[in-house]
Amino acid sequence: MLVNNAGILRPGDIGSVSLADWNAIMQVNLTGYLSCAQAFGRDMLARGSGALVHIASIAATHAQAFSGAYSASKAGVVMLSRQITFEWGPRGVRSNAVSPGLVRTPMSEAFYQAPGVLERREAVVPLRRIGTPADIADVVLFLASDRARYVTGQEIVIDGGFAHTLMSHVPRPGFG
Repeated sequence: MLVNNAGILRPGDIGSVSLADWNAIMQVNLTGYLSCAQAFGRDMLARGSGALVHIASIAATHAQAFSGAYSASKAGVVMLSRQITFEWGPRGVRSNAVSPGLVRTPMSEAFYQAPGVLERREAVVPLRRIGTPADIADVVLFLASDRARYVTGQEIVIDGGFAHTLMSHVPRPGFG
């Protein structure tokens, strides 16, 4: 099995992101995944079995301010996973993507140092807590295991229900 898990973030909107920052983000967040998939995939294809799990992000399908290059790179990860499913599935290799939501990691820790951010973020997640790396690891372990032997080409969102709160942001006069 291979767990493709890498990511860098350089804040900036699409209109002003430098080509150097764009290329750096794509190199780590997408091209690195391809390189690892190819390197590990050779043995999997030769054996006729294997599992790849690619860590993407809910930013892959939900645009986020000042994260244009990051979001685009993680969308690429989801499509890379699907492409591998299509091409390598007939040869016994499974490929899935995991898209974490709000998870407290070393990369996101700086956000949580600002006063009130933790509480505001927890308030918008239906489970009322921020995810942990263990929450993600449990799903990755399932996807890499034989228990997921008929699961391929999927993107599993692990966000405590956050992605399903979109309509809660739409004003509805006269409703609660």
